[in-house]
Amino acid sequence: MPNLHLTVDTAALVANWRAVSMAGAATGAAVKADGYGLGARETVAALAAAGCREFFVASWDEAAALGTMPARTRLAVLHGVQDGEMAAALASPAVPVLNTPRQVAAWRAATDRPCDVMVDTGINRLGLTPAEAGSGLLDGLALDVLHSHLACAETPGHAMNAAQLAVFRAVVAHVRPARASLAASAGIALGADYAFDLTRPGIALYGGRGGRPVARLEARVVQVRTLAAGDSVGYGATWRAARESRIAVVNLGYADGFACALGPGGNVVAGGVACPLVGRVSMDLIAADVTATHVAEGDWVQVGFDLAAAAATTGRSEYELLTGLGHRYARAYE
Repeated sequence: MPNLHLTVDTAALVANWRAVSMAGAATGAAVKADGYGLGARETVAALAAAGCREFFVASWDEAAALGTMPARTRLAVLHGVQDGEMAAALASPAVPVLNTPRQVAAWRAATDRPCDVMVDTGINRLGLTPAEAGSGLLDGLALDVLHSHLACAETPGHAMNAAQLAVFRAVVAHVRPARASLAASAGIALGADYAFDLTRPGIALYGGRGGRPVARLEARVVQVRTLAAGDSVGYGATWRAARESRIAVVNLGYADGFACALGPGGNVVAGGVACPLVGRVSMDLIAADVTATHVAEGDWVQVGFDLAAAAATTGRSEYELLTGLGHRYARAYE
């Protein structure tokens, strides 16, 4: 029986999706990396029921893992069709986002089905160059969505945002796709000029960027110990009891995405009482001073997981924290 619980608040997920919706543009959802670590199938089901029709994964393996998609939804594979993947792509109802001239040529030779295309406007990651996109390479292709991706959208005043927008507008005007998509979560916050026909929010759906918290963590107490004044806890003996103390050893550690840096100043909540963490976070265990509670072996404690605060404390991105939660949690959706 799992000793860790991860509860996903699907009402908060849907509320976050609605909060980033923009007038005049369809609002999709990135569900890659297993729904940012929270469960792609369940995320798709909740958002599709709320009206989301466009979903994005990274690979064909992720597309296959979703199984049959809800009716009237569309799934796009952001990494396109790489060597050895054409059979899987043709067997799937999902749409590739083609990124290279080689991918475009392979898709054109294999099928006349619709596709999407990524154009690189400055992030220098995936996509055709603007020159390649405008060279006639895409002529006659059943092109649905032309995508690009912003490099510096998390810094609203950064000059690259306006520069990439100008390049993308020029490519869209030349290629004339059925639809265009530029903005992910941070890009949406830049305003209507960046919305085009379709947005692709990700982290903002899952509680990042100031959204409503979606993930709640709970862990089981493995043992409760009574320490005398002066006794230490954990590796390195970095904490010593100033008085006789009751210490709960909790089934959670950095292997479960609870970063070592969250130990100092962190806490768990037991019986409504915030109990400070003591000693170092180890691979599978943390310890908390529960002297002020009646918590006992086998009880459950709530683990604080505020994304913004955790990112500030650890120096890690909200994306990294969510996707790093691991697979030892029993997941529940409400």
